[in-house]
Order: sequence, then C-alpha cells, then structure tokens
Amino acid sequence: MNTRAWIVFLDESGVSLLPQIRRTYSPRGRTPILRHRLNWKRASMAGALGYHSTDPHRGARLCFHLKPGSYDTAGLIEVLEQMKVYYRGERVVLVWDGLSAHWSRAMRAWVAEQDWLTLERLPAYAPELNPVELLWSSLKKRELANLAGDHLADVADATEQGIHRINANPRLPWSFLAHTGLTIHPPHPPNLRKDQ
Repeated sequence: MNTRAWIVFLDESGVSLLPQIRRTYSPRGRTPILRHRLNWKRASMAGALGYHSTDPHRGARLCFHLKPGSYDTAGLIEVLEQMKVYYRGERVVLVWDGLSAHWSRAMRAWVAEQDWLTLERLPAYAPELNPVELLWSSLKKRELANLAGDHLADVADATEQGIHRINANPRLPWSFLAHTGLTIHPPHPPNLRKDQ
C-alpha cells in the first residue's frame, strides 16, 4: 500500500419517499401526524470520505453521489470515475465493504487498469469501522427526519442540503473519521486541535 495517498472510505445507502420517522417535540396534546403517500420509489446515495495519509492539513474530503434506483457495478464505476476527477489523479486507497458489486469481475478488471486506485476490504459485519455510516446517520437524523416528500427530488434536495451542512463544518467529517478509532497523525488535525 502506498503511504502517500488519500485513504478514502466509500459506502452506499438508500432513501425512499417513505419518511425516516424520528422523535420530535410538539406542544402537549398536539401529537404531530406525518401524512405521506405510500410510495416506495427509491434512490441510492454513495458517499466517500477521505483524508491524506501523510498530510492531514489538507483536510477531510467528502464526495457525494445520488441516483434513482440502486447501484450496480456499472453505477459504482461511474462514481469512481467522478472520484478520479475529484482527486485529480492523486493516489487513492479506497476502503469499502464486501458488497458483490464492489468485488465483481467487471469491477476488478476496471480497477486493474487504474494506476491511481488501490482497493482494500473492510472486515465483514463491521459498519463501525466505516465513517460514512456516521454521515448517513447524520443525514437521516436531521435533513431526512420526518420528511414526507411527494417526489424523489424533495429527498434529493434535502440530502444535498445535509451534505452542504456537513461540508460547511470541517470538524464534522473529521469527527466521523475519528469515531472509527483511526489513528491520524498528527493526532489532532488542524481543525480539531484541543486548544481551539
């Protein structure tokens, strides 16, 4: 593994027009009622959160992709093509889970042609090691909580607002990375120093 590379964690999640029901506050005796159409239209999100292995001063980077339906190998290759442009040819070590589309024959053939990309696999049943899981949790507890949209565009807009919120606070992506127990050198990246 090249040590002068971006370490990037990638994960996918799904959203639908069925609301993510969360507790909320309301005046006593006025229980909020969530009205929605029983609609199963779904979209899929891919998030990639990374940091530079030797220079954390470059900051945490968050890439995001949203599409109707679900991801297959071709859809994930499209996401990786966009990541290649985003990282401008710098070396990337991509860490993801054992989803069959991640390790399919077509994916391995495509990756073999990429000199900028190395794949690493997360252990099975270990979502706590993937910081992107915390990104999904943050979105689903804030922007997507109790959202009863009529169209997938409503869900997409709320999701993009959440991504902007997370990107606007540089401490948040670092906190997702730190929560996994990663050892990042220096131990407190510039936007997480204890003296601030």
